[in-house]
Amino acid sequence: MSDPWDRPAGQATRSRGARVPRQGSAAPGGARAHDGRPAKGSHGARPGGERGRGRRLLRIFATCLSVLIVVTAGAGWWFYEHLNGNIHSVALDGKGGTEKADAFGRTPINILVMGSDGRTSKTDCKLGGGCSHTGVQSGSNADVEMVLHISADRSNATVMSIPRDTMTQVPACHDAESRQSTNGYYGQINSALQYGPACQVATVHRLTGIPIDHFVKLDFSGVVKMSDAVGGVSVCVDDDVYDTYSHLKLSEGTHTLKGVAALEFVRSRHGFGDGSDLGRTISQHIFLSAMIRKFKSAGTLTDPTAVYDLADAATKALTVDDGLGTVKKLIGLASDVNKVPTKRITFTTMQTAPDPADKDRVVVASAAKSLFATIADDQSLTTGSGKKAAAASATAKATASAVPASEVAVTVENGTGITGRAGTVADALTDRGFSPATTTENAPSRASTTTLTYGTGREGAARTVAKALGLSAAQLKQGTGTGLTLVVGGDWPSGTRYPGGGSSKASADTKAAVSDAHASTADQAKTCAKVSRYKTVTYNGVAMTPAQAYAAARGKPDSDS
Repeated sequence: MSDPWDRPAGQATRSRGARVPRQGSAAPGGARAHDGRPAKGSHGARPGGERGRGRRLLRIFATCLSVLIVVTAGAGWWFYEHLNGNIHSVALDGKGGTEKADAFGRTPINILVMGSDGRTSKTDCKLGGGCSHTGVQSGSNADVEMVLHISADRSNATVMSIPRDTMTQVPACHDAESRQSTNGYYGQINSALQYGPACQVATVHRLTGIPIDHFVKLDFSGVVKMSDAVGGVSVCVDDDVYDTYSHLKLSEGTHTLKGVAALEFVRSRHGFGDGSDLGRTISQHIFLSAMIRKFKSAGTLTDPTAVYDLADAATKALTVDDGLGTVKKLIGLASDVNKVPTKRITFTTMQTAPDPADKDRVVVASAAKSLFATIADDQSLTTGSGKKAAAASATAKATASAVPASEVAVTVENGTGITGRAGTVADALTDRGFSPATTTENAPSRASTTTLTYGTGREGAARTVAKALGLSAAQLKQGTGTGLTLVVGGDWPSGTRYPGGGSSKASADTKAAVSDAHASTADQAKTCAKVSRYKTVTYNGVAMTPAQAYAAARGKPDSDS
């Protein structure tokens, strides 16, 4: 083996004209003769000597290092500012209520995740279709609505889908950006987005009683960008499917979907279940579960290129509230989600009943009140092992005999002497779905303790109020009247839940909460989307099942081809 100068290994090398120090002399640069006198011609370190060259090399190295640090820091700052510049944020103005901290000062997070059907750009027109006559449009509906709840201790999370066909009361709203306003109306829940994201948040808060801290909105192109950024999402279908409306076409089995194919899957409502929006929410849960597993999989968040692509796509794809309007806050949110094990992320669909006035619409079922309560009260739907949480039998019995909140009106009396206490508690009740006939008064005299008095036959209604406010059985008293009167006493000077009155987490009926809610957890990797067995699509003018349409359209390429 030879060294770089083609000399035998171990042989000394010298530059032309270099002198070898004599025995006993010092190293070059401070050379001395063997008698201790300076060597002839030597006057210490010379500018052109080896020490001078070493210093120049150090200066060059230091300069390069400084430049590298400045460039790297500048690139990092540019990257951070670039991502911040991508984010579009909108003020929420407290329209979704406020979360309350737990006994340790920790606060849950509730986020309304919205998928917009807006054709507000040429790209979304191409992806969503329907612009051939109208062109680019200005308004949009929230065709996908999910309440994402992350517990105060970050140990569990619940995702509740709200079908877009739900009929409800939309409150008065004004959107500063579009200048669209409404005085309020009864209509389809997804239409509230026409008056801005804050209006959609307020509508969901009014319907469910769940405080909504934040929102995240994606459009068609946003779904495409996000699915591409994660390298595709793996999903399974239990039969051949061709939804001629969303254009999703897949053979039976497992597929990795990117871009437009991913959008076709999450948009498909005729391909799965009964062909309605209810079936679509379940397939969306399957898709999101797979995406969460992909996020958490080894390598996804440790690859710098993947992280940049994901961050760039996410910030370009999302519209968020001001509370999430920076990269730092979005990273914090991602960190909170990442803390929750997949086996403790529960997906549910809000329970509904047919709308008596329109067979193509739905209304909130009474069973949904329990689901709303578990989320609002920060209660997990799974145990630490990931199994469904069990309900206490006594609670189930109490729930069965309780009266729905919407049928209960309460007279709230202020016995504290603190201005506005009765109004605060009354607003909390109506926000949680109690009758708008709830009223407020001043108590005849100061009261040291809080009591709820109910008339004959109204014990079930009183239990509903007590559960919502955290009152104990000892605070319920039967009276001679016909209604319910809540006297807010000096032992309850603030807040909308009675302090020390027992947490609803211990008594909420989790079994009722998930009943008929199609509950699943994010760790269920082998779950396949169930293709509709009904004739929900048409091909060449003929009504067919999605599987029949797949067979008839053999010449059309599959979505993942």
